[in-house]
Amino acid sequence: MLPKLSHKQTLEPVYLAFLDALAESGFTGDIDKRYSARLAQATDNSVYQFLPQAVLYPRNQTDIRIALKLAASAEFEKVVFSARGGGTGTNGQSLTHGLIMDLSRYMNRVLEVNAEEGWVRVEAGVIKDALNDALRPHGYFFSPDLSTSNRATLGGMINTDASGAGSLVYGKTSDHVLELSSVLYDGSVLETGSLTCAQLQALEQEESPDLGQVLQRDIAKMTREHRDEVDARFPKLNRFLTGYDLKNVWNASLNEFNLSRILTGSEGTLAVITEAKLDITPLPTTRMMVNIKYDSFQSALRHAPDLVKAKATVVETVDSKVLNLAKQDIIWHSVSSLIEEIPGKSIDGLNMVEFAGETDEVEHKVNLLCEMLDTQIASQKDGLLGYQVTADKASINTIYAMRKKAVGLLGATKGSRKPIAFAEDTAVPPEKLADYIMEFRALLDSHELQYGMFGHVDAGVLHVRPALDMCDPNDERLLKTVSDEVAALTLKYGGLMWGEHGKGVRGEYGPSVFGETLFGLLEEVKGLFDPLNKLNPGKLVAPKNSGPLQYNVDSAKRGAFDRQIPVNTREAFPDVMNCNGNGLCFNYSVYSPMCPSFKVTGDRVQSPKGRAGLMREWLRLLEAEGVDVEALAKAKPLGWLQRTQNTLKMDREYDYSHEVMESLKGCLACKACSSQCPVKVDVPKFRAQFFNIYYQRYLRPAKDYLVAGIEDSLPLMAMMPRVTNAVSQNPVSQWVIKKSLGYVDAPALSVPTLKQRLENHSCRGYDLDALKRIPEEERSQHVLVVQDPFNSFYEADTVYHLIQLIEKLGFKPVLLPFKPNGKPIHIKGFLDKFAKTAQSSADFLNQVFALGMPMIGVDPAMVLCYRDEYKEVLGDERGDFTVLLANEWLLSILEQTPDIKVSDKEFTWFSHCTESTAKPNTANEWQAIFNKFGVTLNTVNLGCCGMAGTYGHEGENQQRTKALFEMSWDKAIKQIPQEQILVSGYSCRSQVKRFGGFKPKHPIQALLALL
Repeated sequence: MLPKLSHKQTLEPVYLAFLDALAESGFTGDIDKRYSARLAQATDNSVYQFLPQAVLYPRNQTDIRIALKLAASAEFEKVVFSARGGGTGTNGQSLTHGLIMDLSRYMNRVLEVNAEEGWVRVEAGVIKDALNDALRPHGYFFSPDLSTSNRATLGGMINTDASGAGSLVYGKTSDHVLELSSVLYDGSVLETGSLTCAQLQALEQEESPDLGQVLQRDIAKMTREHRDEVDARFPKLNRFLTGYDLKNVWNASLNEFNLSRILTGSEGTLAVITEAKLDITPLPTTRMMVNIKYDSFQSALRHAPDLVKAKATVVETVDSKVLNLAKQDIIWHSVSSLIEEIPGKSIDGLNMVEFAGETDEVEHKVNLLCEMLDTQIASQKDGLLGYQVTADKASINTIYAMRKKAVGLLGATKGSRKPIAFAEDTAVPPEKLADYIMEFRALLDSHELQYGMFGHVDAGVLHVRPALDMCDPNDERLLKTVSDEVAALTLKYGGLMWGEHGKGVRGEYGPSVFGETLFGLLEEVKGLFDPLNKLNPGKLVAPKNSGPLQYNVDSAKRGAFDRQIPVNTREAFPDVMNCNGNGLCFNYSVYSPMCPSFKVTGDRVQSPKGRAGLMREWLRLLEAEGVDVEALAKAKPLGWLQRTQNTLKMDREYDYSHEVMESLKGCLACKACSSQCPVKVDVPKFRAQFFNIYYQRYLRPAKDYLVAGIEDSLPLMAMMPRVTNAVSQNPVSQWVIKKSLGYVDAPALSVPTLKQRLENHSCRGYDLDALKRIPEEERSQHVLVVQDPFNSFYEADTVYHLIQLIEKLGFKPVLLPFKPNGKPIHIKGFLDKFAKTAQSSADFLNQVFALGMPMIGVDPAMVLCYRDEYKEVLGDERGDFTVLLANEWLLSILEQTPDIKVSDKEFTWFSHCTESTAKPNTANEWQAIFNKFGVTLNTVNLGCCGMAGTYGHEGENQQRTKALFEMSWDKAIKQIPQEQILVSGYSCRSQVKRFGGFKPKHPIQALLALL
């Protein structure tokens, strides 16, 4: 039986005292001490896991000053901080056992855009893509291009000196930083920008300089005196990251000093950066891309120097492993036409070459490159197989989306060994890259490791993620061995192990790169900025004579915690264990379907990554209690009295399970994560598993039983629809339902009912025996309509119109008897009941399917449940039946349908999030269907509407469900005439009716009207 999980990592007394004092000090931000919040911030996109003491969310620079000034007192000497943005670091850069200071929740404003002078001022928590959205109307963009640009913050980019694609032309983040505003360890503010020699001399004359002035003066002197050593020792690389950029702090051509260069790349070890003034780049007039295909990855690499000489803006490469993974992902449908297969050839390498600039110049460069490629292909040189050119901006962005998703896709490989980050961003001089990679491959092959490769060949940066099982202690030791060997190999080729993603825990390799003298200078810089070692301590360097670094490559890893979970339990919860922390679920865009609960709350606990992390800890704690989770899942609940007693004590007795429940009940079960997440983490699946176990110990809310019983009760209620509506829809009943069940805006039953609409229709009255009596030669003309509870009973006209449409198209509709689908039961975690319901429906549908007549359903979520949840719970017992969506069936019969031209008709289709993520080609299918009738169909992909089945009807979710609707749907529907809006999801139509004030049509209703 599920035990009470009362154990958790309690806060150290000094931190508890500090947080209490902070709450009384005028700090206006959020202070989050929840274990769940700490766990959500204990990991990033690396293999490491450091549990922080708490999480602070400052609202402004003043809050940060208050916190740091308070911590500088002797009483709180041991309190340390790490600033954090998007949490996309691959080497534990922002992880700490102290306090996380997350700037992404509130400090995320674009403060000022000066298009005339070409700069922007931002707060550190602004996400990179959000900044570009703000700059685009002004004709500018912030050019450093990361694969994590939809969730990485500017503060994180500055702290790691991020670069990305096109850095040979556009440079790194540090090349665009003009000024910074930061808070030092003592709470004082440091403003940094370019200073002339005269201004520096004036600083030296200050009689009582403050800390900021001392830093400017002393570091200017230090770097000037050691200039020759710095120039001689620092590698000559485009992507060089020192941690503290002693070389470029002086602008030799202008003879100016800018301390911002020291802060850029410092990974939060010197100060907390709060604001930045950044140089911005005019948007290019024209962009063109040439996708070049090769017979091997080596051929792609060796050809890269020729492409750089062609003066390309970007040269990116991916190997066959990444390409093959992309082909298995939802993203491939959008790029397959841009990377067409070559008959009889295997594409095992791809170079993506982009040219950007003025139209004439770009077209000239592309033409020259194509002439060169044609010549080389004709002579069968360099392993070239072919190429494709595109000048379509949307297509170019789609190619980059595939490349950006490559990191996550590598994590989706099968087996216990998963590609992981630790040597993923090495950099060597570009002319040495091919030879270096061949030796790198030999190194990995000698350890019998699998890996995928991609990178920025124009800059000599390679992304490699060897596959290791971090639950295996031998593989954990191998990580350190390989890490040491790669560090040595990069030095051999005049490069660095950290070429793009920052050092993080890899600071231990610093002395071998910089030598004793220069590494000593880095220690001095740290000591000047942070003498008490309070800011991200243990990373990069420590102040002189303060002891060794606290963190290194061998620091605590997530796998050390995960291996405490038995193998059979890990296998029972694969979605929980497979989350690799890439954080795509933090995508800021309101038009991205994943993850609505995070978008509306800004709480990382309310995200797929957060939920997977909490579940891993839950499984670990259960094992620590000696609980067999598999047996637990099959156990019977405690008696009603015991569950009642446990429920009454919930507020008084801590149980970690409640924190997991709080996170999971916020999930809308939209299932976008199951396809949008690169590793396909399916939160609704493990959410149902958790609910099933949790409610063995605690009482279920009454509304769960209401939802779970809805499919059984609807046929009975529909026998007296007017009476049912009169009872349920009056104000008194609605007040009672809201107060007693927490349920609002319950829909009314359709009047007339579907049964009444079809009273004398030939499509009714078919049971299995009647279906079998249909002659085989006539079956191809019959179409079987599978009912779902929502359309059949709450929106009967939609099903009725589908039947009419089938008739109009020359087929014979048959309405199958209503059989519960089970989706509502699954959502609430009644897994035993769902399995029985699914098996009963599957048995019936398999018998019908064997008769050879197509079965179609109206609602995407319900139809897709047959394909996904049924397969999950029933396995082979599901059988082979197929229920088609209306658009799938219509598409299959288009050839038989005569063209019908309708003039001056135009519609816009709004996607259902479950449908558009599970079946990304749905929009194209509807467009093809409407084009057959000579009608223009525009398509709009938005985020979640906020209804998500029963979620939007639960009273506790009202604020969130409305906020989600207003994020994207509300604005979109107001821009289009109501009669032109088509929505295929029942939930979405209900939400538009509730908050938009009208009921949109289903696409089949529009088609019927056309006929």
